[in-house]
Amino acid sequence: MFTSTHPTRVPDPDDPSTLMKEDGVAVCSQMWIENFREPDKTVTNLTNYLRRFELWVLAYQKVCADEMGAYMPRNAIQRSALEDLLALRNAVLDSRFKWGARLEFFIKSPKDKTEYESLSKRKIRAILTTTQPSPFQDRIVQEVLFMILEPIYEARFSQKSFAFRPGRNAHTVLRVVRRSFAGYLWYIKGDLSTILDGMKIGMVISALMRDVRDKKVIDLIKSALVTPVITTPHGEGEKKKKTKRKYQKKRVLAEDEPKPDPYWLDTFFGFAPEEAEKLPSWGHCGILSPLLANVCIDELDRWMEDKIKELYRPSKSDVIWNNPDGEAEQGNTSWPEFVPTSGPDKTRKIDYVRYGGHILIGIRGPRADAATLRKQLIEFCDQKYLLKLDNESLPIEHITKGIMFLDHVLCRRVVYPTLRYTATGGKIISEKGVGTLLSVTASLKQCIKQFRKLNFLKGDRDPDPQPCFRMFHATQAHTNQQMNKLLSTMVEWYRYADNRKKIVNFCSYIIRGSLAKLYAAKYKLRSRAKVYKIGARNLARPLKEKKGQSPEYHNLLRMGLVESIDGLMYTRMSLVPETDYSPFPNGWRPEHEKALLEYIRLDDPKILEEHRSGLREQGLVSPQDYVSMLVWNYKRNAIGLDQLPATVSHGNNIESVKANPENDDEMNRSEGDREERRQAAQM
Repeated sequence: MFTSTHPTRVPDPDDPSTLMKEDGVAVCSQMWIENFREPDKTVTNLTNYLRRFELWVLAYQKVCADEMGAYMPRNAIQRSALEDLLALRNAVLDSRFKWGARLEFFIKSPKDKTEYESLSKRKIRAILTTTQPSPFQDRIVQEVLFMILEPIYEARFSQKSFAFRPGRNAHTVLRVVRRSFAGYLWYIKGDLSTILDGMKIGMVISALMRDVRDKKVIDLIKSALVTPVITTPHGEGEKKKKTKRKYQKKRVLAEDEPKPDPYWLDTFFGFAPEEAEKLPSWGHCGILSPLLANVCIDELDRWMEDKIKELYRPSKSDVIWNNPDGEAEQGNTSWPEFVPTSGPDKTRKIDYVRYGGHILIGIRGPRADAATLRKQLIEFCDQKYLLKLDNESLPIEHITKGIMFLDHVLCRRVVYPTLRYTATGGKIISEKGVGTLLSVTASLKQCIKQFRKLNFLKGDRDPDPQPCFRMFHATQAHTNQQMNKLLSTMVEWYRYADNRKKIVNFCSYIIRGSLAKLYAAKYKLRSRAKVYKIGARNLARPLKEKKGQSPEYHNLLRMGLVESIDGLMYTRMSLVPETDYSPFPNGWRPEHEKALLEYIRLDDPKILEEHRSGLREQGLVSPQDYVSMLVWNYKRNAIGLDQLPATVSHGNNIESVKANPENDDEMNRSEGDREERRQAAQM
C-alpha cells in the first residue's frame, strides 16, 4: 500500500483565501432570515459576524464601487489588499482601530497613491488640521457594522416609519396617506428634525442596547460617536482667495476617478422636499447615522402605536372603522378613497406616519382629542429626547385648510355619488350619498419656489423662465437629452399627484422656455419666438444650420457624423400620463420583506406538510413528486421500455408504477440485455 510521506498541510489562519468559505451575500441573507424569524430576540453574538472575513470583503467591494465608480469582482481584488483588509479586521477585533486616522492606515484606497512617509511638515500639518473626507478604512468598518445591524433593526422597526429604510420612500408615504387618511378631519404636523442634528451619546447607546448586547459592537459605535471630527476653523478657508484665470483648462478625469453627477440629476436633487433634505451625520458613524437615528426615534413610533390603540373609540352607528381592530375594508370598495359621512356620532380614531424627522398625525373626532394628544406628545419628547416643543411647532390644522407634506397638499373634496343597494324584498334603491375624497395634490407654489432656487425662473405671480447657462457649451442634442431625463424624473416624482398633468405641463413650460432663452443667447437669435420658429415647438430641429442648409444636417446624421436631436417631452398636456390611482393594499410591506416572511413560513415543516397534503387531496403534484416523476421518465427513456405506461401527473399513479413488480422485472431484464450487448461489442 502506498503511503504519502508529505505531512498534512495545516491551513494558515493568516491566509485570507482560507477565511473566505462562503459568499458575503449568502452570509448577509442568512442574517436577514435569522432576524426576521425571531424579531423580538435580544442579540448577543454579533462579534461572530464581525469576525466573518466574507463581510469585510463585501464591504471592501461596496466602498470601492463608491470610490472608483465601478464594481470590483472578488477575483479581481489583489492579495496585498486582502492582507491589508485582514489586518484591519484584526485591529477592529483587538480594539486597536482608531476612527478618523489621518496618517496611519491599515488599508488605503486603490486610487490613493500618496506617500505619507515623504510628506513635508506643512502638508502633514494641513492634513491634521483641515477638513478631510472620511478615510477609506473608516468607510469599510461602517459598511460592516451597517450590514450587521440593519437586518436586526429592520425586523423590529415600526411599519409607520418610511425614511432611511430599504423599500420605503416618499411615494410610499403618499400612497399610505391616500389609502388610510381619508376620514381624518384634524391633522398635527410636527418637525422633529433637530433630532437628526445629533443626540446625546448616552441616549443613542441606551437605544441600541435595548436589542443589542454585544460589547464589541457597542464599544465600536460609542468610539465613533465620541471621537471628535476635525474640521477647518470658520473663516480660515476665506483668507486665501485664488484669482480667477482668464482661461481655465478643461479638467480631464483620471482613469479610476468616478464621473460626477450629470446635470439633470444634480438639478433634480435640488427639487428634494423639505422633509427629505436633511441627512443625519453623527461623528464618524457615516452611513450608520440614518440607521441610528431611526433606532432612537423608533421609541416615538412605538409610543404612537400604543396611542392609536388607546384612542380608538368605535361607534356602532358609524359605517367605517366600527369593528374591533378598526382596519377592515368597509365602505365603497370600488372607490377606496370615498369615506361616507356619519353625522355627529362618529368613530374616533387616529393614525400616524413618520418620514425622517417629520411626523403627520390624523385625528377623526373633536379638536379636543388633537389638543390632548399634542400635549402628551410634547411631554414625551421632553422626557425621552430632551426636545423642547411648543404648540407652534406642532400646529393643529383642519383638512379644509390644506396640509403640506412632502411638497403635496392634502385636502378634502365633498362628493355626492349615487349609492345603489338592495333593500328588503330584493328591491334596488338608488339615492344620493354624501362623502369625502382625500385629494393629494402637488403644490404649484412649492414647485415655483424650487425652480427659483435653481435659477430656472424669476418672479412669483408671473414666473418668467431664465436661461440655464450651465449647459451653454453643450451641444443641442446633449442639452435636450439632459432636460428630457429631468422631465422624465419629474413625471415619476409627481406620479401620485391628482394634478399630475397640470404640474408636469408647467415644469415642461419652464424648462422649454429656459432652453429657448439659452439657445437664443447661444446662436444669437434674439428671441424665443425665433428659436421656436426654427427649432419647432419641441426644439427638435437643429438651430445652428441656416435656412436652406438643413439637408446637409440630415446627410451627416445618416452617416453618423452628428448626434440625433431628441425633441423635448411633454410639450402638450395630453402627452403627460394620467395619475396613478392603483390601490394600495392594507398592511403593505416591501417586496424583500414579503419574500423573507414567505421563505420563513415555507421553511416551517408543519406548513410544508400541510401544503403537500393539500396538493395530494386536490390531485396535484408536489415538488418532490414532480422530481420523482422526472427521474422515472428519464430512466424509462434511457432503458427503452416503450411498453411501460407513461407516468401521469397524479402522485399515486407514480407510486403504483413503481410498486408494480412486473415493471421491475421488465426493467431488470432490459438492463441484462443491454449489458450483454455492451460486452459483445467490446469483444
